[in-house]
Amino acid sequence: MLSTLRNAWKVPDLRKKILWTVFLVAIFRIGSNIRVPGVMTTGLTAKSGGLLQFYDLIAGGSLSKMSIFAVGVSPYINASIIVQLLTVAIPKLEQLQKEGDDGRKKIQNLTRYLSIPLSFVLAWGAYVTMSNSGNLVDTSKFGIVVILGVLTIGAMFSMWLGDRITVRGLGNGVSLLIMVNIISRLPFMARSLSQATEGEGGDIVKSALLVVGVIALLYVIVLLSLAERRVPVQYAGKAVGNKVYKGQSTHIPFSIIGTAVIAIIFAMSVMEFPRVIAQFAPTKDWAIWIMNGDYSPFNQQKWWYLVIYALLTIFFTWFYTQITFKPEEMSENMHKSAGFIPGVRPGEATTIYLEKILNRVSVFGGLFAALVAVIPVYLQNHTNFSQIGLSGTSILILVSVGMEVMRQLQSQLIMRHYDGFLK
Repeated sequence: MLSTLRNAWKVPDLRKKILWTVFLVAIFRIGSNIRVPGVMTTGLTAKSGGLLQFYDLIAGGSLSKMSIFAVGVSPYINASIIVQLLTVAIPKLEQLQKEGDDGRKKIQNLTRYLSIPLSFVLAWGAYVTMSNSGNLVDTSKFGIVVILGVLTIGAMFSMWLGDRITVRGLGNGVSLLIMVNIISRLPFMARSLSQATEGEGGDIVKSALLVVGVIALLYVIVLLSLAERRVPVQYAGKAVGNKVYKGQSTHIPFSIIGTAVIAIIFAMSVMEFPRVIAQFAPTKDWAIWIMNGDYSPFNQQKWWYLVIYALLTIFFTWFYTQITFKPEEMSENMHKSAGFIPGVRPGEATTIYLEKILNRVSVFGGLFAALVAVIPVYLQNHTNFSQIGLSGTSILILVSVGMEVMRQLQSQLIMRHYDGFLK
């Protein structure tokens, strides 16, 4: 990795991309430390565990500090997920997705427009959370307008920065901003781990085991991120004019945990959204039942919460894998290109074969994603490491985004005949 970065720095175009990326990320991190006007407090504390802590993590602590980027790129992420799901339900959007670059640009514009109302909704949620937590804020009408306006504009500016990084920098800009935000929280996580070790009930052996477990989980995630199920495909030879092209052998790669992050976010949203709503009215009977009821499915202290959470993660992994790869469409495109899977008849048999493979891959990936999702909740309930904030989801994001950036650097180096530096 270091050799790839060193050799990329020697290429003027790549050096310019790296400098642009660093410059835009620096602007984002500076804004993450500028407080919203009207907030009269030294800092907010995101609720330990759950959706709020996850949003604070991917926002780089901006939510707990209530900075101008407290909402961050979350509206754009939610809008992207919503639009991607709507392409399955709305034929017109599905047709746009098949129209090449023009269709993708229209879908991207639709995602940006949808991000605006979502930014306002999340900004309002952040304001309500702030008010209900007992912090002093400007409660005048003008103050509310200023706070909501600043948070919404900050979200739009974060989205614009992500687009600029994608165009002029390296990798996917929004994903890179999330990765930088998670990395920025690592010193605070280390301090929380130290405090948990030194505090009452602290155990240095448990802390050491936790660190070893995180390293082992990182190693397994890297292995599974590189792993893929390859389906061999054979293309028949064809004649075009006076030229005859020989048949080619290739494969279709299916990522093992490619949809794990989205699946965990979906499952977390389903399990935590009622709890977030209950925090807006903590004294109501229904809110108390949701948070701490003996038979509430959203009570994190009960064992069935972990079971439901794990089952939802497995289901969303399977569901998102099916709508991402689309076996019927893959089989149809393969048939149109005179391709076939050796030993499998074209048409419906190929579709069934691909569905079986996707089911196996998604179930295996879902089991691993469920394990990654459940472990932090278990540690929160049974140890004193609940305030650390590092989860398997954040490690998944770090690994996937980091590998994406390195692949882009390596591909551009190969295009410039730097093969020797990559060995």
